[in-house]
Amino acid sequence: MPDALNALVDLLGLEALEENLFRGTSQDLGLPQLFGGQVLGQALSAASRTVDPARRAHSLHGYFLRPGDAHRPVVYQVDAVRDGGSFTTRRVTAIQKGRPIFFCSASFHGEEGGFAHQPAMPEAPFPEALESPDARLERFPGHPIEFLHLGDEAKPGQPARKRLWFRLAGELPDDPALNRYLLAYSSDFNLLTTALVPHGITFGDPALQIASLDHALWFHHDVKLNDWLLYDMDSPWAGGARGFARGSIYDRRGRLVASTAQEGLTRLR
Repeated sequence: MPDALNALVDLLGLEALEENLFRGTSQDLGLPQLFGGQVLGQALSAASRTVDPARRAHSLHGYFLRPGDAHRPVVYQVDAVRDGGSFTTRRVTAIQKGRPIFFCSASFHGEEGGFAHQPAMPEAPFPEALESPDARLERFPGHPIEFLHLGDEAKPGQPARKRLWFRLAGELPDDPALNRYLLAYSSDFNLLTTALVPHGITFGDPALQIASLDHALWFHHDVKLNDWLLYDMDSPWAGGARGFARGSIYDRRGRLVASTAQEGLTRLR
C-alpha cells in the first residue's frame, strides 16, 4: 500500500516543460473517462508551483469541459492572473489532444488572524469503533484510498445524504501543499453520487450517465490525508438531468478542514 501512495504522490508531482507549463501522467481507474479528481489535484499542483510557498491554496473553482483520456498525459497551462498584497490568483487550463478538457481558478493566501467559527462535526463513530456490519470498508485494488461507509445506502425515499471516513493509507511528508493536492484529488470521490441516494440508483447502474460538470473546494486548515477524515455530504437539489451536492470535511479533532460543492450530469438513458 505505501507503494500505491507513492505512485499517487508522483502522479501529482508534474513535469515542468516551460515557465508556467507542466505535464502530468494519467491514471486509469477503470472509469469511462479520466477521473476528475486527478485533474483537480494536478491543476492545483501546477498552480502552486508558480506561487510563493508562504501562500497556501484556500479555494479552487473548476469546470469540466470534455471527457479526459486516462491513457494520455495532460498538459497544464498556468496564467498568473494576480499577485496582490495578500492574495495570489492563478488560472489553469488542462489540455489533451490540443483542446481544453478542464479549467479552474485557484486563490492563495498567507496566514492571517481573524474571526473564526464553524459548525460542530456531525455525530459519527470514530473509525476504530466501526467494526459492526453497519460499516463497509471499501478499497480500490492497487490504490491507497480507503473508505469507511456509515450505512447511508441508496434506496428510494432515503435522505439525500452520505457520511463516510476516508484516508490514504501510508506515510506522507508534512507538506501542506502536497496534502492540499491530495485532498483535491480525494474530494471528487462519492460527492456527486450523493444526489442519487434518494432515487435508489447506484454508480454502477448501466442506465446511468454521470459526469462532473464543475467542482468547488475551499481549504480551511492544513490537514494530513493519511489520517481518517469525515466526509459529510448532502444533495439539496436534483432536476433537469443534473444533480447538486455539497460536502463538509472534518478531521478527527472535529475541525472543519474543507468544504466542497459540485454539480454534475445525472441522466438515465
